[in-house]
Amino acid sequence: MTAPPREAVEPLAERIGSPVAADLLSDRRGSRAWKVHGPRGAVALKANNPESDEARDKAAEMAQEDRHLLCLMQVGALSPGYRVDAGAWEGGRWLAVRWIDGVPLWRAFAPARGPEGDRPSVRSWMLGTARTWAQRLARLHAAHWAHADVQPTNTLVMSGGRAAIIDYALSCGPAEDRIPYRGAITHTTAPEIADAILSTSDDTHIQARPPADVWGLGASLFWCWTGQRPVSYEDAADRRTKLRVIAQGRTVSLGEALPWSFPEFEHVITACMAPSAEDRPTAADVADMLARGAG
Repeated sequence: MTAPPREAVEPLAERIGSPVAADLLSDRRGSRAWKVHGPRGAVALKANNPESDEARDKAAEMAQEDRHLLCLMQVGALSPGYRVDAGAWEGGRWLAVRWIDGVPLWRAFAPARGPEGDRPSVRSWMLGTARTWAQRLARLHAAHWAHADVQPTNTLVMSGGRAAIIDYALSCGPAEDRIPYRGAITHTTAPEIADAILSTSDDTHIQARPPADVWGLGASLFWCWTGQRPVSYEDAADRRTKLRVIAQGRTVSLGEALPWSFPEFEHVITACMAPSAEDRPTAADVADMLARGAG
């Protein structure tokens, strides 16, 4: 198993105690992530993979995420202590954040994807999970930031159905010194972001706004509840072809994809995925809609 950088483990051991153990969680797209744990706690550690063939400079992206976390904590958009430590290692950069004991949204929504999910307990859980997710986005948006990578993988569901957001590398805030943002995962890319990617050069920064996060929220809920991506295109299609479909607002019919009927939840998803950014509710409005749905 690939071990985490020694330059990261040594300072982390001073916080979480020794001996330190590390479990590799992922190794893809130019970066690796571990759960690093000791007698006094655990952290999530990630570092760039210098041997990767990924085009993006993950070391620079990791340094950018560290700057974002410091800014977000300073303006109160993230809880103090979320960022644990960061630094350089011989292969690039590493970053450690507080360990969140939760499961990815896709896995958490598994009980809701079948007809048996139509139970009062599941309905209440879905509303509560989506509400806490919207509330966390609203906190970012109130500080004039957009997460810019809202998707199931970057959302963890903790005990009690509370949602937590991770991975702030691509976030867009007021600062101008940044790696140009060119979108994130295709399936939850908002139409206006897709259009901007298609109509600008690869080195042009696209400033993601809160409405794009709201579209990603709705698209992620659509995807994780129905089991279908919210936009229909061939898996083998290249990214630009997929983005053209998204930019045209050609989404899958929610009514035809539903595993069971849940009008309150359907209304929220439909509102979030309005083709025009101006027609979408704010994240705070979404949280209120979900609270009303819970009755």
